[in-house]
Amino acid sequence: MKISILDRVLLLITCLLAAYQIGFVIDGFSTLPMIAYTIAFGVLLVSGLLIILLGIEVLESPVVVIVATMIPLTLSLGLVWQHLESFKVSYLVFAIIGFFAILVTRSFPMPGRLPTIVLALVHGIAGMTIFLLPIFLSIQGLTRPLFSLVGIGGALIGIGGLALSFLKAGKPILSKEIILKILPVILFSMTLCFVAGFKYG
Repeated sequence: MKISILDRVLLLITCLLAAYQIGFVIDGFSTLPMIAYTIAFGVLLVSGLLIILLGIEVLESPVVVIVATMIPLTLSLGLVWQHLESFKVSYLVFAIIGFFAILVTRSFPMPGRLPTIVLALVHGIAGMTIFLLPIFLSIQGLTRPLFSLVGIGGALIGIGGLALSFLKAGKPILSKEIILKILPVILFSMTLCFVAGFKYG
């Protein structure tokens, strides 16, 4: 599937926003959140560049599911570590176990629906954390209202991540053509929400 000029522009802006987030927005955060956010936006930056340079076909790589998992897991870990003191260690354990569970179930043949269940569980928990936590914090007045944009970005990354992951798992939610067509728009929109939410929230 050929990538359009508009998609390339959107992906380039996405990469610039991710680089800006790494270089300026997360500066001053504590160590673990800074590492987590750097991994998340670093993976996003590299992914966008690879799609621009190699085309949308790069998403056919079998490592896509594993790499795509790193973005919501590290983003949610950073949020929990910053804002939920009593859950930060347990969530760190979940993130590590969740990542290795997906790594194992995607690297070796597994019976039945186990790989799909593991994928949905890990993505679901991470995605809901990114979606709900910023909105809850904003409503409670613990952050500025615009921090809720991070939650909107979380909803978008959840939609895009699950659609792409289930496509790679052979159980697509939407057709392959539709997923690949809307993916650049989702990546751009979610990154814009994340940058605005972290900077002004």
